[in-house]
Amino acid sequence: MLFSSMIFLWIFLPAVLAGSFLLRKTRLVNLFLVLASLFFYAWGEPVNVLLMVFSILLNYGAGRLLAKFEKNDPYEARRLILALDILLNLALLGYFKYLGLLVEGVNGLLGLLGAQTLKVPAVSLPIGISFFTFQALSYVVDVYRGQAQAQKKLLNVALYISFFPQLIAGPIVRYREINEQIENRRVTADDFAQGARRFIYGLAKKVLIANVMAQGADSLYALPASGVTGGMAWLAALLYTFQIYYDFSGYSDMAIGLGRMFGFHFSENFRYPYLSRSIREFWRRWHISLSTWFREYVYIPLGGNRKGRGRTYLNLFIVFLLTGIWHGAGVSFLLWGLYHGLLSILERLGLEKALKKLGPLAWVYAFAAVIFGWVLFRVEDVPLALQWLGRMVAPWQYTATAYHLYDYISPQMCALLPAALLGMGPLQALADRCGLTERWKFSWLEVPLCAALLALCLITLASSTYNPFIYFKF
Repeated sequence: MLFSSMIFLWIFLPAVLAGSFLLRKTRLVNLFLVLASLFFYAWGEPVNVLLMVFSILLNYGAGRLLAKFEKNDPYEARRLILALDILLNLALLGYFKYLGLLVEGVNGLLGLLGAQTLKVPAVSLPIGISFFTFQALSYVVDVYRGQAQAQKKLLNVALYISFFPQLIAGPIVRYREINEQIENRRVTADDFAQGARRFIYGLAKKVLIANVMAQGADSLYALPASGVTGGMAWLAALLYTFQIYYDFSGYSDMAIGLGRMFGFHFSENFRYPYLSRSIREFWRRWHISLSTWFREYVYIPLGGNRKGRGRTYLNLFIVFLLTGIWHGAGVSFLLWGLYHGLLSILERLGLEKALKKLGPLAWVYAFAAVIFGWVLFRVEDVPLALQWLGRMVAPWQYTATAYHLYDYISPQMCALLPAALLGMGPLQALADRCGLTERWKFSWLEVPLCAALLALCLITLASSTYNPFIYFKF
């Protein structure tokens, strides 16, 4: 079920809000939210909801076992429990997400040896499995480290893993951040209003900007790369750059807003990443919950930057390799992760110091580097992606085409491009400098604007069936 669907907006959300309000002073409210969340997931994944239940039971059980050995026992027993839990979680994730890619790789080797190849299995990918698996793992690891106490109530762990606002596309919430909120929370009028406001802005990002950018990007990338001009290649990449930002940050805004409407305060997942002046800064602003997860549970345990430069660069290489693999089962995602890792290492080697002297040109570098990376991300066939990138690198060599741009780009897209550019950070930064950000909230101008945006989103959704969500497949 999509947040930007009429069923969610008109039926599911009002029903769950009403039910949680009526049960807010009872012990049944968490049970109600768990059942609602499982129904939300089962709407699109009726069979795979069993996988969600298994994940809940597995990680709850691991937490309880770790607590059992907490006081008197053998450190090796706790380490074994943690290792088995990680292995089972990653095995499930690997089976559903990477089995096909693994078999294709084996077939490549078998082909070179002249042996008979294997049949590639058709495994349906459960929506959001990467998100809820990482979230469940963080709970068990935090219990193992002593950073959180093992939860005795199965219901609380079930709500933490399955809560529908951030279930299928994040943000990835660490247990220690919201364990108190699961047990004790209160929804105030201000919380609800702030949450509704955030949800409306996220919905507008998704419906009014991301969906429009997606139509243009999809239309252009459907053309053969050999027949487009350099300018068309740049336009396609720019449209996708805006699409993925407004799509994913819009979803995060909706998730954070929904959480607040139910009394939960989730951490920010985006801080205007396209304003970054380096790739390292970009990853401090983009998908913050994922980069934080990898830093805490992979980079630092590997040694971080505490064991010399060589080890630091190796650790960065591993983290970005895993980041690419996390995003998708394909060579293009792996290369995308390594590309960002290479740039991050080069910046640590001295490039970042040079960038600080360039002023605004540093932003040009970072934004262009991110756009090039998104081409690899969007065009999953690597040789084809290289063709698109070749036209972007030397646009003057590719000026002839049989395609008319106006057949693929609507006036609405052209009108929205400046709005997308301003909305990715410059407008907000200007408001902060002028002290207008807080004064704008719930002002006599913002309230009718939010009402108008909500109405426009509903009208748009009612008249269109084009409503993709990029990060659902992760």
